[in-house]
This record gives sequence, C-alpha cells and structure tokens, in this order.
Amino acid sequence: MRFDLKKPLKRDLKIVRLNLDMFKAFLALLFPTLLSGQIAGAVQDRKVMAMGTELRLHFEGAATGSGSEAALAECARIEAECSTWDRRSSWSRLNAAGGRPTRLSVEWLSLLSQMKAWNHCTEGAFDPVLKALMGAWGVREGGRIPTSADLFAATRATGAGLLELDEEAGTARLHHPEAGLEEGGFLKGYAMDRMRKTAKVGSGWMDFGGQVLAWGTPFRVNLADPQHRDQVRMSLSLRNASLSSSGTSERGRHILDPRSGQPCEAWGATAVVTAEALTADVLSTALYVLGPDQGLVWAERHDVAAAFLLNDGSIRMTGAFRRLYPTLIPRETR
Repeated sequence: MRFDLKKPLKRDLKIVRLNLDMFKAFLALLFPTLLSGQIAGAVQDRKVMAMGTELRLHFEGAATGSGSEAALAECARIEAECSTWDRRSSWSRLNAAGGRPTRLSVEWLSLLSQMKAWNHCTEGAFDPVLKALMGAWGVREGGRIPTSADLFAATRATGAGLLELDEEAGTARLHHPEAGLEEGGFLKGYAMDRMRKTAKVGSGWMDFGGQVLAWGTPFRVNLADPQHRDQVRMSLSLRNASLSSSGTSERGRHILDPRSGQPCEAWGATAVVTAEALTADVLSTALYVLGPDQGLVWAERHDVAAAFLLNDGSIRMTGAFRRLYPTLIPRETR
C-alpha cells in the first residue's frame, strides 16, 4: 500500500492558516493598529493661560509631547509680537507711534491686510482698528459710559480705513494719533491655526477661551443657552473645523458696533463653523454685530455655517449649518 503524504500535509496547512487567520482577527479586535503596521501614539493634554484666557490642548498620535511644546511656543511668539496688552510688542509700538510709519514683519502685514479685507467684506461689522472706541467705553477696565465729546473723538479714531500697509517698505501706519489696533476679535483664531500647523500632530483639538478647533478624530462640542449658561442648547460634531461663538451673557455688552460706536444689543449669541479658526473668530463677532436678521442674510449669501441663538429660545440656522446635523436640545422649563 502506498501513502500519499501530500494530502494530509495540505489539509494540515489549511488548518494552520485558518487558525492563524482567526488569531489575527482576534488581535485586530484588541489592538486595531497593531496588525496594520501602525503604533498607537501617546495622548497629550495641556492646560495653560495665554492671551488672558485658558488654552487647552489635546493631541493624539506620534510626537505629541514635542508637538504640544511647539504649539505653545508658537502661541507665546504670537502673543509677544501682537498683544496690545504688552507695551513691548510690535503692535503696541504701532499704536504708540502717533501716526508715524512703524516697521512690521511680512507675517503681520499679511495678517492685517486680511483683516482690512474682512472689514470690507462684512460691511464694517468687523474692524481691527477699534482701540479708541474700546477705550472710550472702558471695555478693558470693566466698562463706563463715555461723554458725547469722548465718544465723538473715539469714533474719529476708529476704522480700518485709518490703517495703511506698505508691503514694499515693510511698514504700517495709523492715520490718526489716537487710533490703534485691537486684536481681541481675531488673534486667538490666528494663533490656533498656527499652533495646529506647527504641532504637526495628526489628530487632536484645542479650546482657546471657548473657541474650539478639531482635526483628525471627530470631537463633540456643546453650545450653551445664552440665557442659561449651565444648560446645553445644541451639540454637534467637529472634524477639521473650528467653532467660534460670540455673545454678551458672560461679560455683558462688551461687543461694540464699529459703525455706530455703540455697544451691541444683548440679543443672544452666534455660533460659526469654518475650516479655519481665524475665519470663525472673525465671523462670530461680525455676525453678532450684524444681528440675527441682517447677519442671517449675510451668512446665507456667503454660504457660512452660522447659527443665531436668541434669548427668547428660538434658533436660526443657515443651510450650511443645518448640513452639519446639529442636535438641538429643548430648553428646560423653570
């Protein structure tokens, strides 16, 4: 009798392969990145004070430690160069120049050029040259009511049209001795975009004074009721996008209308979602100034994902915002 040794061998190999495939499937359930050749990186969480508010970072993946250090260093660089709370900054020197040209780097000339463009695009609702008006109303000092003469003088020293940028000479000039830059409506957004780029981390999120930027893994964010800050009114998932909101429920009527020189009415809050944090930062303020009626029309015309949460409990959303599929949470009865 002759034995065919190949048949048992083939059968045994099939059993081995089957068992190996089952083992791989089991490992894939436990360690989803192990068999794909990827190594799960560390998670890095940081919380610091920057630009007068809290900055929280959450990074996932490889090199999160060095990435968070790079991001924080970039934020510190931007604050040192641009904060008008620091008299040594280049923007403070421009504000104190009394109308004379001041040298600025290409980076800041480019950023301020973008802000002048946003002033034009928003029909004056956003304005980076707001220092005089902020001072007249004492926004940084807790608030005050200016005299008619002080308010008139402040409005004459307000407006992006007073800012002249000369890229060839590398200088900026404010055509009024009392005019000045006010970075509060856009610098945090710019810093968030720069921190993300500098960190070079594949997935994560940042929360900078309430504005959120998330990329890679989707991140769920909540929007509070403007009348009851402890209640969530809406939630949505962010991925490769930034959410910025503006309102008066926490700090009072601190948002000024550059066109009228007056504080905006306390009507509720805006929420804007865009791909770049800088754009979201600018537009959340501009749309609040425009108000829920004119702001909604502007946002629809420019296909901006924006929501307007009114004090009466109603919510108005653009078509672009509805396409984000937000979850609306009924207002609690009290």
